[in-house]
Amino acid sequence: MDMTAPRIRDVAAAAGVSYQTVSRVINDSPNVRPETRQLVVEVMERLHYRPNRAARALGLGRARAITVVTANTTLYGYASLLQGVEEAGRQLGLAVGVRVVESDSAADVKHAVEYVSDPTAGSVVVVAFDPAGAGVLRLLPEDVPVVAATEAGGLPGSTRRMIFLDERQAAADATRHLLGLGHRTVHHVAIPSEAPAAARQAGWRDALAEARAPIPEVVAAGWDSRSAYLAGQRLARQTDVTAILCGNDDTALAVRRALFEEGRDVPGAVSIVGFDDVPGAAYWTPALTTVRMDFVALGRACVAALADAPEAPLEAPRLILRESTAPPP
Repeated sequence: MDMTAPRIRDVAAAAGVSYQTVSRVINDSPNVRPETRQLVVEVMERLHYRPNRAARALGLGRARAITVVTANTTLYGYASLLQGVEEAGRQLGLAVGVRVVESDSAADVKHAVEYVSDPTAGSVVVVAFDPAGAGVLRLLPEDVPVVAATEAGGLPGSTRRMIFLDERQAAADATRHLLGLGHRTVHHVAIPSEAPAAARQAGWRDALAEARAPIPEVVAAGWDSRSAYLAGQRLARQTDVTAILCGNDDTALAVRRALFEEGRDVPGAVSIVGFDDVPGAAYWTPALTTVRMDFVALGRACVAALADAPEAPLEAPRLILRESTAPPP
């Protein structure tokens, strides 16, 4: 999903020309007939279209590069998004670099902002899944061309262009699946979130409230497996826990280990649903029911937005049913 104003393809469609023609008008190319130029300008005014500064920068040669600002390069969602940016950038002939934000401290965020504010950094993709990325996005000068990948709903208070996958709806669907199997309620082991109302938590709450099911306390975990394992231990010792929605697949794996050590079978005693659909999820024992998130496509969409180029609509996250869910005992 893309939070955006009218785009170049909307102007092209309304004017009955190609998006390349609109781009040539924006960049003052001489290779446009006067009457066509006038038509495109009138349509832009009517639609209140403002030319994408990032696209102009790429078109004018100011920045034949894209720098990705991220706090992580190894977790599945981050790494897959980077892959999508690199693939799309390469197709456009752009160099792609990465600036890692070491932490969300004021000093580290400031250093990252200073780095990408330099014109040599090119256009910028900020991965704002966490406080460090969100901090960079909030502090970037207005003249830095940027697109941000965020949680569902975008980053509150930011006017920058943001693109996201609708994980809130997906979390609700996963919770409804567990309730539909007969579980009285669903517990949630949550990953960190920058948004005041974390999308995955919000979707989980939506489904429980809709079903008038009890809403348990969220069990918080970090990005590391040990914190997820400790969260799993806490739930494994509660005999009334029969269904768990995990914030991502790595969390689900750690929770599964904690349940195993307590002698609680999955899915015989407890059902588990993950999030992301990492490549190995289908080969766990039991194979993990999870939500598939296309982070590679999200990365590609960020580059297309920077270039103001048409891109295929993002596929909505969807629940992949495997072996880790079943009716309660």
